[in-house]
Amino acid sequence: MSIEVGSRLPDATFTVMEADGPKALTSAEMFKGKKVALFGVPGAYTPTCHKQHMPGFVDRVGELARKGVDTVACTAVNDIFVLTNWARDTGADGKVVMLADGSAEFAKKLGLDIDLTVRGLGIRSKRYSMLVDDGVVKVLNVEELPPQHDKSSAATLCSMIDRSLG
Repeated sequence: MSIEVGSRLPDATFTVMEADGPKALTSAEMFKGKKVALFGVPGAYTPTCHKQHMPGFVDRVGELARKGVDTVACTAVNDIFVLTNWARDTGADGKVVMLADGSAEFAKKLGLDIDLTVRGLGIRSKRYSMLVDDGVVKVLNVEELPPQHDKSSAATLCSMIDRSLG
């Protein structure tokens, strides 16, 4: 069963990169008391994620902030070293918090995991975007297929925020 609007995010532990190296960060620590635009991608550097999904969020960080979003974050089933380099290569460094979900713990608990083993990618996250307010999902946009990105784009999420935070 997949997470729904109105649900509280599950307890999970991400890895983030800090100045002195990787650090564990719980979902409670990440989302408590904040409005977060969170997007999940199947994998860093994959064509749609790298060329379309991430750039849209990087370009709209300011717009999201003006709409009341405190943090923009990206999660993927990759290790934090890959995500850190991907953030640097896409201009997301310092704009988007990278949340490594290396074992797909968060994706599985959300019910948004996808088995891409036949493509040699293993268990990954579905592509989605959501607005989370103090740990509660206010908006959720999930793509049917990994190459799709319009439903979960930054533009779509931005267009939905005014209604959900009202």
